Amino acid sequence: MPAITPVVEECEHPAQSVLTPDFVQAAYFRDAYRTVLSQPGLAVQDIFHNIFMHRPGWMKLIMITRNGLVSLFGIAAPSVTEIMHPKVKEHYAVGDKIGAWPIFFITPNELVAGRDNSHLDFRLSIFRENDGQTVVISTVCHVHNGFGRFYLKLIRPFHRWGVRFLIKRAVLDGRL
Repeated sequence: MPAITPVVEECEHPAQSVLTPDFVQAAYFRDAYRTVLSQPGLAVQDIFHNIFMHRPGWMKLIMITRNGLVSLFGIAAPSVTEIMHPKVKEHYAVGDKIGAWPIFFITPNELVAGRDNSHLDFRLSIFRENDGQTVVISTVCHVHNGFGRFYLKLIRPFHRWGVRFLIKRAVLDGRL
């Protein structure tokens, strides 16, 4: 029997998201990926945890290296502890950190986290749709300067591959 490949399809950012269509369209970079949930009752924070808190060691090391490099330019970045041992809470509210990122918005159907920096602002949205049958994971980045544009051009291929990889692993491991 052939192995089942999880379907992670590129899609549009959900129009019903708190991140409005105008905000998304004005972004320098945006992407969105949809997958079917085998556990439709998952809360948005559990979906976040089940995708982003199960990074393989090699990916954590790449992130730590990247964070060390950008911090040389005065850019705020997650600490080694936040990458290696992220805290998991039972309940989250706006202003709390989930993983390494502050939460900007949270409802039963959407969680928006991210970071504002001198070079760019980014938002990560976890959006449950179709009564929780599917989820859309999207990233929206607004750049402020040439360094932000340069940085995004550099990491864009790794970001796209990495997000898909993490979603597929979560599906294959039965976490979604």
